[in-house]
Formats: sequence, structure tokens, C-alpha cells
Amino acid sequence: MLLSRRILRGRSWTAGRSCLCYITSPPSTTVVTELKPSVAPISSKSKFDCSYKLNNLYSIKGNYFSTDAQLESQSVNGIVDIPLAQTGEGIAECELLKWFVQEGDQVEEYQRLCEVQSDKATIEITSRYNGKVTKVLRVPGDIIKVGETLLSLTVDDSSAGDGAAESSLGSDSSDSDGDHKPEAKKSRKGEVLCTPAVRSLAKEHSIDISDVTGTGTHGRISKEDVLKYALEKGIIEDKPALLNPGSIEPMMGPEEKLHEMAESLYQDKILTLRAYQRAMVKSMIAASSVPHFHFVEEVKCDSLIELKSAFQKENSDPDIKFTFLPVLIKSLSMALTTHPLVNSTFNLDTYEVTLKGSHNIGIAMATPSGLVVPNIKNVQSLSILVITKELSRLQKLAMANKLPPADIAGGTITLSNIGSFGGKFGSPLINVPEVAIIALGKIQKVAHFGDDGTVYPVSIMTVNIAADHRILDGANVAVFCKEWKAYIEKPELLLLHMR
Repeated sequence: MLLSRRILRGRSWTAGRSCLCYITSPPSTTVVTELKPSVAPISSKSKFDCSYKLNNLYSIKGNYFSTDAQLESQSVNGIVDIPLAQTGEGIAECELLKWFVQEGDQVEEYQRLCEVQSDKATIEITSRYNGKVTKVLRVPGDIIKVGETLLSLTVDDSSAGDGAAESSLGSDSSDSDGDHKPEAKKSRKGEVLCTPAVRSLAKEHSIDISDVTGTGTHGRISKEDVLKYALEKGIIEDKPALLNPGSIEPMMGPEEKLHEMAESLYQDKILTLRAYQRAMVKSMIAASSVPHFHFVEEVKCDSLIELKSAFQKENSDPDIKFTFLPVLIKSLSMALTTHPLVNSTFNLDTYEVTLKGSHNIGIAMATPSGLVVPNIKNVQSLSILVITKELSRLQKLAMANKLPPADIAGGTITLSNIGSFGGKFGSPLINVPEVAIIALGKIQKVAHFGDDGTVYPVSIMTVNIAADHRILDGANVAVFCKEWKAYIEKPELLLLHMR
């Protein structure tokens, strides 16, 4: 029985190889089924592409397709161009934040090359080769489209051959014509080395930046190069002082320098939106198509303040700082359990509402890089202590501009704590495709009248819930807010209903 199984397996493998050879061989009257072992070395890159592995093992004639074909460039004299790969679904470009290597550095496979940031997350680009950095083509701050070259590496002959074989799309792996010479990859307009200010100057004079010859390192184009080109082509008549430093009179004292600095403060400046800021633009454009309505309520927070103080007194971990937000997050999750429609997403194309089983509560955070909304996953299953730690982790990553895609994607409802900046009231816009967002105002002491006419101080927080009126109506939100408010005003109810 075991012998028959082995025979059948052997026949299946032989048949499969014959079929593959037939499919990939050029049309002819004779079907060649013989597979000849190849002596070409197999690099570590073969683990990324099964077609490459088959091609090198059996020297199959014909075309093959690599998943990285559009992103890899052909090796020329042992030099391989490293492009910006697809870092995530729907991402077309990234901003280069910093380099981990310099020209002349030796790099190994999987070593970090640079760090880039898309409108969704920060990602590190690693090397797929062992080699030496020949040329760095980008500088931090550049916006790079997917597929554009980041840097060039000099690799050994075997690695270069493997990279060329793997990256060629529709190439004949058996082509050994001695007259055939690989052509160097032509640079695209998007690969011109210059700063945004230089591009702006060229645009101002209607100059195609790719027509200008750069005199800087690696052909980098400077303002002087653009102005020289404009002068030679007759675009400008007078030779700017920038091209004739001798004509510029030096400033003689600190008063002149202060005057120059003061003047620069009132000059127009162009700021390019980056990464998270671009994401916010897209999100707000999407939110403008959603019919919003707002529900405002005042919540008493005296018991919440006492609970926070009790937590802090019993805190023995110096790395943990208790705030109001973790209790508000947990109480929000408790209210969402009985009002799942508020914790949903809407698909306009299919007119479908998805009631989310997990409470992935997003927290809007203002960072030096712009507004970002990471979310705490599965709040319904977390304790207040775990939520506190998770919130602290996300805040640290956000401020360091290190949030991974997993912490940003998948949110189901958002909290915006404008009270942390002193705001009493806010009108937030929905984070599409979610159907609700909540703005939390500042907790403040106000005078409150009792039923008997007495006046006493109360800590009040204003809550503004913005809802998608296509899915939710006033009654839905009012009932939901009433239950959430009860959990905040009487935190002991959390213990009563918490599972």
C-alpha cells in the first residue's frame, strides 16, 4: 500500500513538471518534456517568488511573471535600483522621513534602508540584497511615488543575476545572446533630484525641471542651475544677483541681520501637506458628503473625578498615569453593547450597514506630524487598567511618528478629547466609514440649581455626538447617550454590568 502511494506521488510530480514545461515552451510541433537541471546559483531571493525557483532549477524556456516585476529594475553591471515598494493597499506615494544608510555603506539582506510615511502609517524599507550603497537618490522630505527609485546598490554577480532574472517581466530566462546588452534604466521626471523650493522656482518660470542640468552632487539641481537655464533660454532678462555673488553687498552689523529676519517673518511661505495631514484632507472631503446631525448633552463628572483620584492613590506603577479617558472609553464600550447600530460602518455602494462585533475605539491625537486616529482594539474585552496602558502606548508611538498600520486601521467609533486643550464644546466631523464621533469638552465647575432651589457646584463635561443621519436618527443617539451618561455619572454601574 505504501509502495503504491510513493509510485503515484512520483508520477504526479513527473506529470506536473511535463505539463509546466509544455505550457511555458514556445510553440512547436514537438513537445519537449525533458527538464535539465540548471547550474545557476540560487540566491536567498528565491524564497519570495516560486516562479523564480522553478526557472533556476529546471531552465524552463518561456515567460514568467513576478509579483515584484513592476517594482524591481534590471541589473546593470552589478548595480540594482531599489524602488519604493507597495507599502499597503491604496497607497500611491510616501514621504521619506530618514535614511539608515549612506553612500558607501555595506548592507545585508533584511537590513533597514530608510523610513517612509504614508497617509496611513510609518514603515521601514529593508534591503533584499547583500551589497554596497552606490547612490542615494532621495533626501528626507521628498514625496516618492510607488515604483520610483530610492537608491542604487552594487551587488555581487550572482545576486545581480538573480535580481535581474526575478525582476524581468515577460523576459526569456534562457536568452544568452552575446550581442544583447542590457540598457540602463532611464530616469523619469519624478526622479529629478531637487528640493520642493527649486521645483517651485522652475514652475514659476514655466521651466520643465527635467530639462535643467544639475551641478550638485549626483546631478542635484539647485536654484542657481534653474536661474542659469532661464537666463540662457531668454526666459529672464536681467542676471539675478544670486548668480553674481560679488554684486551682493555684505551686511555689516547685527541691526541689518535683525531687519532681514524681521522681513522674512512677513513673507509668504508655501507649506506642503505631508502624510497624516494628507490623510486628514481626504477624510474631511469624505466627511463632507455625509449628512451630519449633532446631539449635545451635559454630563456630571464628580464621581468620575473621585474614581480617578482613588485609582491614582492605589497606583504603584510610576509608568502609569490615570486619566479620565480610560474610564470614558470603557463606559462607552458598555453602552455600545446594547446599541450596536452606533458601533457600525456604512457602505454607500451596496447600501449595507455592518454592525461591528468588536469595539475598536479610536482616539484622535494631535501630533507634530498632524492629526492621527489610532484605535484601541476589542475594548469590550479589556479592563480599565489594560486600556490605560494601551492608550499610553499609542500616545507614545503617535508622538514619535511610529504608529504601524495595524493600530490605525479598523476603527469603529471615534473619541475626540478637545477638553485636553481647554475647549468647552466642539462639532466634530465623522471619520468615514464610521457612523458616529464624539467630542469631549473640558470638565469645569459650574453652579447648579437643585430641585429645592439651592445652589451647589457641579463638575460638568459637555459631550457632542456627531452622527450619520443616513443610519442614525435623534432617538437612537439620545437613548444611547442617556445610557452612556449613566455609566459616567455612576461608575459603580460599570461593576454591576461588566462581564
